Amino acid sequence: MSSFHPWVMWFFAVLFFGYQFIMRVFLGLCVPEIMQKFQIDATDFGLMASLYYYGYAGMQIPIAILLDRFGPRRVISLSCFICAASIFLFYWTDQWALALVARFLIGAASAAGFLGASKVISLWFPYRLYARMIGLSFSLGLLGAVYGGMPVSHLISLYGWENVLLIIGATGLILTVLLAITIKPYQMSFLHQEPSFFKNFKSLLTVPSILLMAGANLLMVGPLEGFADVWGVPYLMQLYSFEKGKAALITSAIFTGMLLGGPLLAYLAEKFRASYQITALCGLIMAFLFAVMLLAQGTLSYTALYLMMFTVGVLCCYQVLVFSIGTSIVPEGVRGITVAFLNCINMLGGSFFHTIIGVTMDIFWTGISVGGQRVYEARAYDYALWTIPIAACIGGALFLFLRPKSLKVKEKTHP
Repeated sequence: MSSFHPWVMWFFAVLFFGYQFIMRVFLGLCVPEIMQKFQIDATDFGLMASLYYYGYAGMQIPIAILLDRFGPRRVISLSCFICAASIFLFYWTDQWALALVARFLIGAASAAGFLGASKVISLWFPYRLYARMIGLSFSLGLLGAVYGGMPVSHLISLYGWENVLLIIGATGLILTVLLAITIKPYQMSFLHQEPSFFKNFKSLLTVPSILLMAGANLLMVGPLEGFADVWGVPYLMQLYSFEKGKAALITSAIFTGMLLGGPLLAYLAEKFRASYQITALCGLIMAFLFAVMLLAQGTLSYTALYLMMFTVGVLCCYQVLVFSIGTSIVPEGVRGITVAFLNCINMLGGSFFHTIIGVTMDIFWTGISVGGQRVYEARAYDYALWTIPIAACIGGALFLFLRPKSLKVKEKTHP
């Protein structure tokens, strides 16, 4: 194998990572259209949006095991195919239950995006490049979310959301073939897995500090997984009367900010040795910015909103510090499990916020319908989205009191 081939494999693995971001944010670009197609209310839509995160979170550990058993070529290629096939299922079906299944499968298969890219890096790149390659992968993958905003919104305005959905599905099939061709077969084995994996995981769940950290992390993901992923575009269209493209560009600013936030927050935490305090400040400042936006009642300018959301994006990278804190306070053999667990709970935050926001919008629905479809006024969005700053404030406050000096997480090993 040439020295260039690992870069080719990594490139296409990262393409899939970015591709799954497009599918993740697509739902937020066509909220009224999807609600109209399936004749659903905001609570039902919130359920649909949340199923992506249930699938993604639930498959974190299984995908990690499958990557060790079958290698990245099979797992990433199959995952990409499942994503594409599920998109076609979502396009063709008029049945609500099948649409929910499709959304769940997209989330479950998307779990192989970041994990697959990291596995390719660990197998075919020197260890000294691992951290650098992971950071580069994360930044390039986020471009999928950035370009999944305004550019995809523009395509929807030109060709209709269902035709764009077909294009995304067809792209997934092409990417599946490219992944199968470019990624070198690598036969793994369960022997590579520590036999104590599940026992170590069980012991991790008995540590209150890790559980508290995971809960605080979940409460702080609202700006990203609740607002940027789904509800931000319809909110900005309703409250600020922006056209869909401009609204999508504002929400995409969160992902653009995250391109800068990861290395910046990591540098600040290392320089000042204040990971807990910086993480807490991220939550509290995000809560403040969202409170300002909601209290403004549609009076902020486009530029002000864009800069605010860009700042929120930088702060959203507190998750990098959470993973760093988690792995620094457990034994080396438990670090991989710790990251998988924290990421799992982090992604469940999307389900939490979409469900709460959808239910709250229906509570404050004024009874207006057009063509049998519920129409939600500004007040419904306003009340529903207050969930985000309130939760972020609580999550940030929890990190101020979180000071685990030492964790007695013992590694369970077989004699």
